[in-house]
Amino acid sequence: MSRIIFDIETVGMDFESLDKATQEYLLRWAETEEDVHGVKESLSLYPQTGAIIAIGMLNPDSLKGAVYFQAPEGSLLPFEENGISFQIRTEQEILRSFWDAIKSYDQFITFNGRGFDCPFIIVRSAVHKIRPTRDLMPNRYSGPHVDLFDQLTFYGASRRRFSLDMWCKTFGIKSPKSEGITGYNIKDLFSSERYAEIAKYCLGDIMATKELFTYWENYIRFFPDKS
Repeated sequence: MSRIIFDIETVGMDFESLDKATQEYLLRWAETEEDVHGVKESLSLYPQTGAIIAIGMLNPDSLKGAVYFQAPEGSLLPFEENGISFQIRTEQEILRSFWDAIKSYDQFITFNGRGFDCPFIIVRSAVHKIRPTRDLMPNRYSGPHVDLFDQLTFYGASRRRFSLDMWCKTFGIKSPKSEGITGYNIKDLFSSERYAEIAKYCLGDIMATKELFTYWENYIRFFPDKS
């Protein structure tokens, strides 16, 4: 079975660039300055107010993959590290490259992909009038999408839901957050033109997801004893 792991990084739009009606809609429940700040900082969480600036993909069996990421034309040259190709693209090109790649795989693996990555990819693709080549939101329980966030909470049976970083710490997996960067830093990294750092952070998330998937597959996923 061919398998692919993917992850995205996003950045929110400039709040002041949004039309007045949209600003008012987003702020309708904001009562304090702290609330207003929270709204402005959360724009990257929604495809209506954010954009994809990186998509990373990794074959967990061959350890080959690619990270497609945004950067101004001519600012960086494509490069490769440890079998991973880093390619500069516009958001539209990132999405086209993603859909072209994923159509060849039988199974895809994410961490919270059903709750975040997949809906974001689908909506942003529609914005660019790009048709999907795969159903990223198939049957939750038996489809080709293995969302480790779902699996490790046993489809919501566990009361507490933990982040990728917490699961990595639980199983002794190296977390990309150990390098001092989290998803909250992406906006500042992007505005500071640290595009390669964003791409490598995205790869770090994918590698951590790969290790977590291996742990889940070997020690948590149940297979009936056929002996």
